[in-house]
Amino acid sequence: MAFATVLATAPAAEAAEAAERRAPVRITRFLGEQRIPYKMTFQGTTVGGLSGVDRDPRTGTWYLISDDRDRYNPARFYTGHLDINRRTGDFTGVRLTGVRTLTRPDGTPYPGYGRPGAADPETIRFDRWTGRLVWGDEGDRPDARNPDIPISQPAIRRTDLNGRQVGEFALPRNLRLTNTERGPRRNFGFEGLAVTARSVTAVTEGPRYEDGPLPTAERGSLARITVWDRQGRPRGQYAYRLDRLPEPPNPPTGDADTGVSEILAIDDHRYLALERSWIEGVNYRVKLYEIDLRGASNVLGRDSLARGGYRPVGKRLVYDLGTFRPPVQNLESLSWGPRLAGGECTLVIGSDDNFDERETTRFMAFAATGCPSGQ
Repeated sequence: MAFATVLATAPAAEAAEAAERRAPVRITRFLGEQRIPYKMTFQGTTVGGLSGVDRDPRTGTWYLISDDRDRYNPARFYTGHLDINRRTGDFTGVRLTGVRTLTRPDGTPYPGYGRPGAADPETIRFDRWTGRLVWGDEGDRPDARNPDIPISQPAIRRTDLNGRQVGEFALPRNLRLTNTERGPRRNFGFEGLAVTARSVTAVTEGPRYEDGPLPTAERGSLARITVWDRQGRPRGQYAYRLDRLPEPPNPPTGDADTGVSEILAIDDHRYLALERSWIEGVNYRVKLYEIDLRGASNVLGRDSLARGGYRPVGKRLVYDLGTFRPPVQNLESLSWGPRLAGGECTLVIGSDDNFDERETTRFMAFAATGCPSGQ
């Protein structure tokens, strides 16, 4: 009788788990906030510019990447712990435990800002299937305001846990930076990264020149999501429709930009996406979306998206962070945290302070449902 009961309940449990994976992600409650002091020093480095975080679910170690390009110290990432109580969900602390310099295959640090081969680290993931790290380099290029910047191509790189590069993904031709109005714009390259058992996915922050103008308060624009196989070969690319600016700049001639600052895998097709705007006279505005690549057109072979004729990825609003715990910060980090005893998972969203005393390095933790298993 017991054996029969096991046979009867096992498929039901598997079906329930599959339904949980397919359920949309929903934020259920806020768990707390922690901050790192402005320009805190740690093991001889200046902490700031934390633009990506991720967690090793096996050890509980967190990895935090800085987008400092040798203004203070060479390109680097930190290890640490975010203290989230699995029973209550209380988020009580954040502490750093180590720092590693990101290095090239020969073991030397990447050159600093404005030098050939400079790196601009923007996102990091722990790859549980290899035990290594994957990080995104936005690259750099000249533009009208910065005509003397040399071209440094964007990249998705593998590194060991000591920071040494051990591999690099093939860069699609349409994402190569140039010194003309072709390819990605400056500061609109790789900004978000996600890793699953079958693929590695990255998103450009904003539109390439050929894909249309930057968003305004009247109209949105397009970014590109690229999917690689586990060997680092591009297998698809998809159009992500950016919202229009939530408000016009003040004054109307002021600066503004909007784009995807991070993505996070839910499964092999669905991701969370942070869509962040900065608007002069308004400050930051951020929304969290769930997106789905299924049904979207593969635009890897398309040089331009400006004329349409394709289907973009599906997109559903999960949470509007634009008025949450003001002032809204420069939210750039997104990671799953530990599973809570009650079954909810945790979602951590972090801000990059840009090494600016007017901004903060803030981590906010939320409980959520519809999350992947294994957290």
